[in-house]
Amino acid sequence: NTTNLLHLLSKMLIRLSCMVLCLTVSHCLVDRPNIIIMLMDDMGWGDVGINGNWAKETPFIDKMAAEGMLFMNFYTANPLCSPSRAALMTGRLPIRNGFYSTNAHARNAYTPQTIVGGIHEYEQLLPKLLKEADYKSKIIGKWHLGHRRQFLPCNRGFDEFFGSGNCHFGPFNDVKTPNMPVYKDDKMVGRYYTNFTIGKMTGLSNVSQIFLQEGLSFIEKVHSDGNPFFLYWTPDATHGPNYASPMFLGKSIRGRYGDAVMEMDYCVGKILQKLKELGIDKNTFVFFTSDNGAATYRGSAGGDNGPFLCGKETTYEGGMREPGIAWWPGSIPAGTITHQLGNIMDLFTTSLTLAGVKPPQDRIIDGIDLCPVLLDESVPVINRPIWYYRGNEMMAVRVGAYKAHYWMWTGFGQDPLKFTLCRGQYISNVTVHDQIDHTDKPILFNVNRDPGEKYIIAFKSKEYKAAMAIIDPIVKEHKANLVPGVPSLNYCDVAVQNWAPPGCEDLDYCLPVPDSNPKLCVW
Repeated sequence: NTTNLLHLLSKMLIRLSCMVLCLTVSHCLVDRPNIIIMLMDDMGWGDVGINGNWAKETPFIDKMAAEGMLFMNFYTANPLCSPSRAALMTGRLPIRNGFYSTNAHARNAYTPQTIVGGIHEYEQLLPKLLKEADYKSKIIGKWHLGHRRQFLPCNRGFDEFFGSGNCHFGPFNDVKTPNMPVYKDDKMVGRYYTNFTIGKMTGLSNVSQIFLQEGLSFIEKVHSDGNPFFLYWTPDATHGPNYASPMFLGKSIRGRYGDAVMEMDYCVGKILQKLKELGIDKNTFVFFTSDNGAATYRGSAGGDNGPFLCGKETTYEGGMREPGIAWWPGSIPAGTITHQLGNIMDLFTTSLTLAGVKPPQDRIIDGIDLCPVLLDESVPVINRPIWYYRGNEMMAVRVGAYKAHYWMWTGFGQDPLKFTLCRGQYISNVTVHDQIDHTDKPILFNVNRDPGEKYIIAFKSKEYKAAMAIIDPIVKEHKANLVPGVPSLNYCDVAVQNWAPPGCEDLDYCLPVPDSNPKLCVW
């Protein structure tokens, strides 16, 4: 009868609508893909062979790019470790999520052992949001969003944790400064150098192999349980002091840093191989990138930022443009190159879309959804700005091919030929020791044809006027709507160092806690 026919048609329309949603939003939200984010530490854009590194020592990363999509214009949200990681986890600029300092103008800040703060409780982090879609999550490696108990990963949405709240600095004597704890979930299982050996002089360590096995075991276990998973794999061997296992130590023609890069490449290959062995490669989205540019201040002991100017800690291209590779066989077209401007914050929004979870609606999310670009190579690039912040200051912005510097600052010192953060690079009126305010008349580059930021576009040229006519309104709107978060990185205190981390009692490895004496951090 008519009633039954209408009911049948209604069900068919609902089913058709769901099918369209599957195809347009995330291929199919019913079959939610696993998500793996591989975040390297201080690895530069030019450290991988696919981006032209001369040593060609990253065959597995290069193969990943050949099987997936290579981003030529992928950026971090800050040129330093901690704020960039906070941006990834929240989808928000550090100036919004509070991972910055107001102790001095345009100063980079991070989370050393003495930092009092961490990621704010009111910030919604990616692993917690993914729980809405039943994802099981694990972080392996470096957290760096606060090492005090309330800030640790398992208290901020992760189901599992193996790694450290800090970087692997050391060794320390456990008297003035404690060695960094390594955690399994919410309890310390040892400390770097004391229990997890890193030879600072020799560079010998098996830590990267431990991180690899933790990742492989997690993938196997969660797959067997039938859950979708989120793996945040963030090793730190490419951060100084560099280290490598016996299989790689001394093998690279680039020295110890190259050894670490080779081992990271091997680990990437093993993880992708495991996905194929389990038959879940076509249901797993993987993204490879780095937290900030290579540390050019380390000279030949650091990484390679390719053709870009300067490096880590600066808002020139070398400090913030990163390798970016997306991999999802059967969904992302193999062997594709995109000129889409991407940002580490986009991994937050894109991951939520793939999982069928709505981003928070009560706050500004800076990350955009890259799914249209990833899943359909015919889709035009999405117009969006890239913001370059250094501490509490917007230093520059990129819109399309053009990058406008509103402030310029390279680093400290007086000798114009010794720019520590731009070692070996000197460009008159561009690499500067003093903070220079160009807000009234920004310095403009076309970074498509001039990636090294060497040739300033003349103020009186038609090109300058046309580009700034587009950029200026975007900047004015951004600043007008900006509500800075409460800064988390202003105060330091020796008493909050890792003297007595959770679980130290079980190992009889708790150290005496000194008197509290909070002070403004010196950045």
